[in-house]
Amino acid sequence: MWTYLIRRLAWNVPVYLGILLFIMIVLRVRDPVFARLPKNATEQDKADIRAELGLDQPFVAQYRDLLRQVCTLSFDQESWSHPGQTVGQIMKRSIGPSLAITVPALVFTTVLSVTVALCSAWFRGRLPDRLLVLTSVLGMSISFLVYIILGQYFAAFRMREITGIDLFAISYDPEVSGVGGMEFVTTVWPRYYLLPVLTSVVVAMGYDTRFYRAVMVEESSRDYIITARAKGAPQWRIMFVHMLKNAMIPIITRVATTLPFLITGSFLLERYFGIPGMGNQLLLAVESLDFPVVQAFTAVFAALYIATILLTDILYALVDPRVRLS
Repeated sequence: MWTYLIRRLAWNVPVYLGILLFIMIVLRVRDPVFARLPKNATEQDKADIRAELGLDQPFVAQYRDLLRQVCTLSFDQESWSHPGQTVGQIMKRSIGPSLAITVPALVFTTVLSVTVALCSAWFRGRLPDRLLVLTSVLGMSISFLVYIILGQYFAAFRMREITGIDLFAISYDPEVSGVGGMEFVTTVWPRYYLLPVLTSVVVAMGYDTRFYRAVMVEESSRDYIITARAKGAPQWRIMFVHMLKNAMIPIITRVATTLPFLITGSFLLERYFGIPGMGNQLLLAVESLDFPVVQAFTAVFAALYIATILLTDILYALVDPRVRLS
């Protein structure tokens, strides 16, 4: 296993270096100096701003500095749009809000989608299966943004008007950013994060249920399922033990592809609910041409994606003994 991992890492190192090089080149297509120039700026003003941003250094030196930050995990370069704050401080501050949305959403979505898919395969071709498929298609067909707007309007705004219960907040309150511990779990999270999580679950379940149902239906026609039925095994045991165990590889693949997004967060949810997570911070950095933040966040995301691919291969071998890491 270790030989396999070392070899895969060696193959992915050039890919990772290429990703960092590519993002640095793409960012520099548009010069950020012009957005920071005062009126009637002189060439000296341009040179001063370029020196202040560190863009007067050779491109190779800037690339080498980014590699140093990645290798040491010390993103100590100052953010251009947040003077006095380093990229590492911004990243540390925004990881928590992103995880507060993405981790519960992933857990709830996976558990509910697999359970619904098993039930749909159990009642294959009958009314419950058709209703579940119809619901899944509706979830996939409507835009994510529509669910966000409807959730904010009905679950937050209209509920407060009709019932007087102020359960969900439409927008995030920056004053609660420092709250932690049990107060965060019992007060802050239900008010500011539960509605985005529910919105994410509703949307993601449409895609995941369709995918998992196709997997379960395919597994239900396998020889081992027919043999189990011929031996008189209970239906619940066939579905939730035999079938679920053998369908773990596509389930792991589906979950693993979403793991990098746990850190980067949900761009739309964080944007429209005002949550200061990594997705929102990255969008703000792109809009303000904050190269240090965009480069660091991209480096972290690319590293997580490569690590996820390696982790998926290892889980394949652990779940299915027929898979060998060679």
